[in-house]
Amino acid sequence: MPLRTSAYWHWSAGVQAGRLPAAMAPLAFTTLTVATTGSYRLGAVLMSVFVVVQTLGAVPAGRLLDRVGPGRGVPVLATCAAVAFGCLAGAAAAGAPAPVLLVLVAVPGAVAGGLPGGFRGLLARLVDDAGLPRAVSVDAMLVDAVLITGPVLVAFLAAAGTFLPILAMAGSFLVCGLLMAALPGRHVRPATGPGHSRPRLPLRAAAPWLGCQFAVGHVLSTVEVSPLAYAQRLGAGEAGAALIIATLCGSSIVGGALFAWRGRPAAGCAAAFLGCFLAGSLVLTAQGRWAGLVAAVVLIGGCTGPLLTVASLQIQRLLPPGRRAEGFSVSFVVQGTGFGLGSLAIGALSLPVAALLAATTAALACAGVLRRTRRGAPPLPEPAGPEIASTP
Repeated sequence: MPLRTSAYWHWSAGVQAGRLPAAMAPLAFTTLTVATTGSYRLGAVLMSVFVVVQTLGAVPAGRLLDRVGPGRGVPVLATCAAVAFGCLAGAAAAGAPAPVLLVLVAVPGAVAGGLPGGFRGLLARLVDDAGLPRAVSVDAMLVDAVLITGPVLVAFLAAAGTFLPILAMAGSFLVCGLLMAALPGRHVRPATGPGHSRPRLPLRAAAPWLGCQFAVGHVLSTVEVSPLAYAQRLGAGEAGAALIIATLCGSSIVGGALFAWRGRPAAGCAAAFLGCFLAGSLVLTAQGRWAGLVAAVVLIGGCTGPLLTVASLQIQRLLPPGRRAEGFSVSFVVQGTGFGLGSLAIGALSLPVAALLAATTAALACAGVLRRTRRGAPPLPEPAGPEIASTP
């Protein structure tokens, strides 16, 4: 089985190290600014700048990775992000003013934006088609583990030193860069030159699968951003909110594990998973009881990993080999946009209306997938040229 090879786990270790700083960032920035300025608001602004710049820079950085080759570009970007976070920690320790911190936090955001697309592009080269569905499913499970680990690690490190969480983020990016630099088989890139044109990204053909990723972000934000509000609506407090998040993460891990074990990533499965998203979101609109809320969260969490796996595999099927880092960067930006708009809806609308909006997104995405599967898959694009090995 491909997942028994050391190359996949080498790749996975580097990817998780590259993901950990983003999971640490919200609490790390808040801890830093509370300790240095006495205000949590600057931490929230730092996080906002980091996310916005990361989103804006993802596609250009992915395009750059495709041009130089992800095997070469990913280690460089990860190392640059490590240096940038080290500078941020040093500036904060020296008492730098808020504008300086805002500029410094924008640098790693811009640099790291293309890493997810680069990671996914490298995976397509390390695992064959038969093993890819299981590889993507296992990776989706590990995402939840990283999201849980990040805040816990920040809380532990902050107790030992104010700047340790930021330094740990720098160290994590450095580990990512070192692991990716030593990744077996990474020096493969598409041929480029006068005889090889760069094909366009098949965004129209990929629209239904991008819609799946938008729906994942939107529906997940409906739960993740407002667990306390749902708990308070049922007469509970912080403990109830923690239960909701634990249920979401646990069901996501279990769903991903079951899909990796027995799942078949057929395109039509996405419609069924989106139907579960729709049902779960509709349950959230009701003023129900704990049983209904937990059932809705389990439905949403359990289908998240499988839906992302199917969408990711369908997008890879459409992407030319020389545009994968950029194409996957687009998909991650779409998912992040869905999460951001869902979060905005939670802040601006009542809970039932926000959940109904998430249900509408799931229904539209489901309709798009059904329409595509009934018409049949479009033909694969012609590759830009053969893939050639490059020297280290």
